Amino acid sequence: MFPARAAAEALIKRGWQIRLVTDARGMKHTEEFPAVAVDEIHAASPFTKNPLKLLKAGVELTRGLAETQAIVKAWKPDVVAGFGGYPAFPAIASARTAGIPFCIHEQNAVLGRVNRTFASKAGFIASGFERLDRLPERARKRHILTGNPLRAPIVDARAAGYPEISDDSRINLLVLGGSLGARILSETIPAAIAMLPEKLKSRLDVVQQTREENLDMARETYSNAGVNAHCEPFFKNVGELLANSHFVIGRAGASTVSEVAGVGRPAIFCPLGIAADDHQSANTEGLYKAVAADVLPEADFTAERLSELLETRLSNPQDLKERAAAARALGRPDAAEALAKAVDGLVTGVVV
Repeated sequence: MFPARAAAEALIKRGWQIRLVTDARGMKHTEEFPAVAVDEIHAASPFTKNPLKLLKAGVELTRGLAETQAIVKAWKPDVVAGFGGYPAFPAIASARTAGIPFCIHEQNAVLGRVNRTFASKAGFIASGFERLDRLPERARKRHILTGNPLRAPIVDARAAGYPEISDDSRINLLVLGGSLGARILSETIPAAIAMLPEKLKSRLDVVQQTREENLDMARETYSNAGVNAHCEPFFKNVGELLANSHFVIGRAGASTVSEVAGVGRPAIFCPLGIAADDHQSANTEGLYKAVAADVLPEADFTAERLSELLETRLSNPQDLKERAAAARALGRPDAAEALAKAVDGLVTGVVV
């Protein structure tokens, strides 16, 4: 939803009207979405081997397709843009049936299953990362690299630059836990920070996205360790938090990785182990190779290992600055504009 919103804002500046179609899960993130209308449709995963779930998904998708076809017939869009996920399935299917040009944006480094289904017929397939696995051979000529559109506060944070840091200054550590805080991050990071040398702990200001059920434990761990920490299940001001941060720890979802690169921050990523096609590990490849980020798989994401790595990174301000610069070099603050320009091309016939 974040890349879709950023792209919508860029398209509106180019004179487009935006209508958003999503499901009940997506509706939770549509507050202030810049659209003339936001429509909730039925959607479900068509990719399941469970017969009962497949039957239920078929019913939901059939309803979603009928709902989307009615929207398409009434509103007559010039272009339909799919941003992945199951709600995109009825929308793109409706566009294809109606002969309306459609395009796909894949935020991860591995093409998702819905996007994979329609890639061969899409006007173009834009990707958030240079790496894009599982792209059908027939679609390769229409693959363009735009990056993942960044929200305005993230672009503003990039403009602020990397905060000053020295051997004895305060260190701002930001923990982004994915969807409402990942359990492994909520439990492991406070324990790892508590193990750091006293001299380093006393300089830390930690802001951590923490699961609701882990809040008391995390706050108590930090308090007992004498660490200044602010833990909440959700933060609305991520742009501001990133701007103030010296170091980031988080999952490796496409938005998180792209925002870390966009702002230019050194990081440690813990990819979601059950992610389809291990796409979160693939998302981190560019930053890892650029020596801008460390990657700790879940099996290695222990308090002991993390504490050791944090002590190494946070004790070297010059290394942090160099890693921040390396991350920033991979950022794509113009991704939303690049994607909007490509959408324009579907109407003018000039896709770049």
